[in-house]
Amino acid sequence: MRTRTAALASVLDQGAAGLTNILVLVLAARLSTASGFARFSMVYLVFTVVLGLFMSYVGQALVLVRGDAGRVATACRSALAFAAVSACAVGAALVAAGWAASAPGRAFTTLGAVLPVVLLQDAARYCFSLLGRPHHALAADGLRLASTVTVLALQPDGASPARLVLAWGLAALPSLALAALLLRRTLTGAGTDLRQYAVRGHLGQRFAVEFAVGNGSSQLAVLGLGALGSPLAVGALRGASALFGPLNVFFGAAQGFGPPLLNRLGGGRAVVRATVLLGAALAAVGAAWGTAWWLLPDHWGRQVLGDTWPAVAELLPATGTQYTLMGLGVSALLTLRVLSPRETLPVQVAFSLLSVGLMYAGYAWAGALGAAWGLAAGSGAKALAAWLRVLGVRRRSQAGGGGPSPQLPGTDVEAVGR
Repeated sequence: MRTRTAALASVLDQGAAGLTNILVLVLAARLSTASGFARFSMVYLVFTVVLGLFMSYVGQALVLVRGDAGRVATACRSALAFAAVSACAVGAALVAAGWAASAPGRAFTTLGAVLPVVLLQDAARYCFSLLGRPHHALAADGLRLASTVTVLALQPDGASPARLVLAWGLAALPSLALAALLLRRTLTGAGTDLRQYAVRGHLGQRFAVEFAVGNGSSQLAVLGLGALGSPLAVGALRGASALFGPLNVFFGAAQGFGPPLLNRLGGGRAVVRATVLLGAALAAVGAAWGTAWWLLPDHWGRQVLGDTWPAVAELLPATGTQYTLMGLGVSALLTLRVLSPRETLPVQVAFSLLSVGLMYAGYAWAGALGAAWGLAAGSGAKALAAWLRVLGVRRRSQAGGGGPSPQLPGTDVEAVGR
């Protein structure tokens, strides 16, 4: 496949996957009461973290495999086998936890039952990426988008969180079947090696750590609000973030396709100039998107998120500010990944933990609204710190007369929690 066609198919596939996640939350909000959507959001948040950790550990290491067709096929089959075994183990733990829990217990039990299906379907995307078949990934994810929307749209108003989780999980079965059919010929006869995933120093360990500190920590902190504070706050925060889902697609595309393109520019000054423009563009899009939702008439908002809309509408100024600042932060971290990849992890660790602290402080001060402003402040602090790191790297490079630091293997892959 030609490079441009492959890039277009990859972007469309990322869009289909992101749109699926957005519509799941939107449809669940429309079908549920405010309290029901809050419980569904808690369960879906657990899935998002589990998916991010799985695909950081398995998928992002998989796409970096190089070699002949036999090695690639073995790597794909091993990744699918490890994902299946691990998903069954985690699913069994969720089923057990669901039986022991109270209100959202049945939904957690249902998530454990469908987890192998949804994780295997997502793992197949990375196999298609490694095999150079983004159009097959697009076909599978397009089918999942269509089946998920159809199945959820057929659910009755007031459907329980457990029923919505079951419908969402089973809707991935046609996509998984199509992926298996498309992979069958390539993987037939390939070996399976699961030991590589237990070896110390496996590349996926680095990616999992980056996801855990950069994305997973904040999502688990939001989940903690439901466990320690109010589940309704979780529903409001998740509903607000769902409205900004398209921006996550842009951020993911910038992080995924940005490093190879920026490396072609050949110099630190050119890279910084390009990422400054990118950051300004992402921030402008975030501000415009947030303003559009904020100005939306109330009755239109209820058509999108149902009973959850009033709580979400209160958070829109804070969430819009957060995503505006995130655009600046994404561009700064992208700059560091190209100029000095080792600089990103300290920023992610320190300022992700700061964001969690600010979110809890804001919640203690003003409930869900305070938590949203705390997340916005954390995003602003991370963006500022990342750009200060960029300036420091540029000064050291100019003082030493050297060029940008060499790209580390795999550092151009960002952990994305759908």
